[in-house]
Amino acid sequence: MTAQDSAIAPSAGPLSERAGLGWGLLGVTAFSLTIPFTRIAAHDGLSPLFIGAGRAVVAAALAAGCLLISRPVVPDRGQWARLAVVAGGVVAGFPLLTSYALTQAPAAHGAVVVGLLPAATAAMAVLRGRERVPAAFWLFAGLGAAAVVAFAALRTGGLGAPHRADLLLFGAVLAAAVGYAEGGLLARELGSWQTVSWALLLAAPLMLGLTAAAVAGERPSGTAGQWLAFSYLSVVSMYLGFFAWYRGLAIGPMTLVSQVQLVQPVLGILWATLLLREPLGGATVAGGLAVVALARGAVRVRGATRRSAEDCAAR
Repeated sequence: MTAQDSAIAPSAGPLSERAGLGWGLLGVTAFSLTIPFTRIAAHDGLSPLFIGAGRAVVAAALAAGCLLISRPVVPDRGQWARLAVVAGGVVAGFPLLTSYALTQAPAAHGAVVVGLLPAATAAMAVLRGRERVPAAFWLFAGLGAAAVVAFAALRTGGLGAPHRADLLLFGAVLAAAVGYAEGGLLARELGSWQTVSWALLLAAPLMLGLTAAAVAGERPSGTAGQWLAFSYLSVVSMYLGFFAWYRGLAIGPMTLVSQVQLVQPVLGILWATLLLREPLGGATVAGGLAVVALARGAVRVRGATRRSAEDCAAR
């Protein structure tokens, strides 16, 4: 395996679009178990700090092994600065914020709030990747985001006083969106698995220190199921899932592939029901369906616009 193994070569528009969506869907499927497994690990078990930081330490050890074996090209100074952004967003920010949030909120609730990610990632892709999207795309994406905010407000009785867990989840969404967009751009230069591996290695000293603090404050103790959940979070959610996800974003366009995340709330709610026996309340179902329907519209608009632009260019 070399630095060029994950490089994205230009290809025909429709083929690239299908490949990007396929890799993105594979990554999102892997990520869809993150919220339920975080809830399992954190519920009367492992501490949120240990879950959020410890899983990054385990993933960093795997990344170090892969980098030592493959010996890819070392990032330059500018790429290291951008890798720090990726590390802050997806290695530290999202795991820590969701770990604390899910000690207070059900997994199904967290899964739907995280449904903001498609719109947030698309916005970051426009800002960083300079991708152009039509106004109709933002209409659908914005309505989907509004549906998620309305869902979150239902459990607190209004928009004026969001629950602390909602604020943590919204912060996690922002952190992930920044890390996804920057990571997608870096994956075009470094490769998908290389990008997440270098980001994990860069964040390792901080996450190791936080893990040590968590262990010193409270000795980790959990059931076999909680340790299995922690293992999934470490190996798949924190590492392997990014192989597919960053490859999909690198193929792009990121504004299109990012909308594949629309299936994540639905899958997350399904896993929460099957694994945690959480009830499917009317608000949860309505919120999930609204987000999916509106985000699907954004995908169709973005895909149609891209194909139309390619047809005009071909003429």
